[in-house]
Amino acid sequence: MLNIHNFSSELSALVEQFSSHTYLLGVSGGVDSMVLCHLFLSKGIDFQISHINYKLRGKDSDLDKKTVEDFCVKNKIKLHIYEVSEKDNKPAEGSIQLWARELRYKIFQKIMREKNLDFLATAHHLDDNLETFIINLSRGAGVKGLSGIPKCDNNIVRPLLGFTKKEIYAYAKNQKVPYREDLSNTKNDYLRNEIRNLIIPKLLETNGAFMSNFKKSISILNDTQHYLSEKIGQDLENITLKKNDSELTLDKNKLQQLSPFTQYEILRRFGFNDAKEIAKIFDANTGSVFYTSEHQLIINRNELIIISPKEKKEDLQEISLPKKKEIDLSQWIGNDFETKKMVWKLDANLVTFPLKLRLKKEGDIFYPMGMQGKKKVSKYLKDEKLSILMKQKIRLLCDAKDRILGIVPLRQDARFASKSNDNEVIIILKKSKNQ
Repeated sequence: MLNIHNFSSELSALVEQFSSHTYLLGVSGGVDSMVLCHLFLSKGIDFQISHINYKLRGKDSDLDKKTVEDFCVKNKIKLHIYEVSEKDNKPAEGSIQLWARELRYKIFQKIMREKNLDFLATAHHLDDNLETFIINLSRGAGVKGLSGIPKCDNNIVRPLLGFTKKEIYAYAKNQKVPYREDLSNTKNDYLRNEIRNLIIPKLLETNGAFMSNFKKSISILNDTQHYLSEKIGQDLENITLKKNDSELTLDKNKLQQLSPFTQYEILRRFGFNDAKEIAKIFDANTGSVFYTSEHQLIINRNELIIISPKEKKEDLQEISLPKKKEIDLSQWIGNDFETKKMVWKLDANLVTFPLKLRLKKEGDIFYPMGMQGKKKVSKYLKDEKLSILMKQKIRLLCDAKDRILGIVPLRQDARFASKSNDNEVIIILKKSKNQ
């Protein structure tokens, strides 16, 4: 039988751990999130509330909003309400739940940035974790998927994750916490609702200690996942040749010598979660490129070069340069060619402003300074024997008519070079590492 006093004390002690930070609480008006609000309020924690009215249940949606509004007014809590409208592109078909989840987390993160809040707190509980476990089990998940919902995940915390729905209801009744029931949860029109309403009640009938035993199992799975993660991290370090903020180079031969499980777990960290695709990586020739939604992997002889999303985003940008007599390109080029110093003199009468930096395109041609005639940019780069990664990072300096003024920082185009030292000369600089 539930001892509400002990439970309240355990909850309160848990929430006290969060007292030194600021929070945004995602609150629907249901019992879980309203209990979380009550706990944070009772402990004097600095928090604000966000409520999203999806307008999916007519008057009931408005009453949910009013419940949250009344609680915030009564307790003088800062409230952020978002009303869903046509611009949010609610799907006519497909997963409304997935759409709603993506929308609310996008809104939550926006509010946190604007209000400078440290963490998002959600009211996920042990029953939610059991539902997630069963869903992931049905999909063939590994240890990570079966470990359930994490208590902390980047800037998201879930203080109620160790408590059952039954315990949360008991707390709400004892503390007279206002809340509203979402009657749509009783409908079995989603997989999660089917599991919640049909499967879990049967499981609970099999063993009176089912939820407490599940809590132990989840804890063991989390410990196992933590150990595996550390071990995979060590294996990753052992095969890493070099790394920086935007890219990582792995020893392909050493990775191949590891077990298939370890290979999979290492490459899965970069979005490669298909065993057949991973096999292709090991069979691919130098120059082959593989993509995930998050990373780009380049085969370079015995190396696997993995580029981060930040690097890819920057590389795809076309950068407009300021119109000045002296332009230093260091801030845009970075340190990829840090040992090379570059001083170009361009005739201002021959170029059209503004100048820009862009990636090379198919068919690009320029006239290399100190060489005869024209040359394809791709052929020039091949002759320079640059690595595949460096070829990808090369940018071209062009004018407003997209005429190539040079390959930065390797070679200037002879057509636009200045032959005088008057005031119409533009000097393009790329400082060396020691300057």
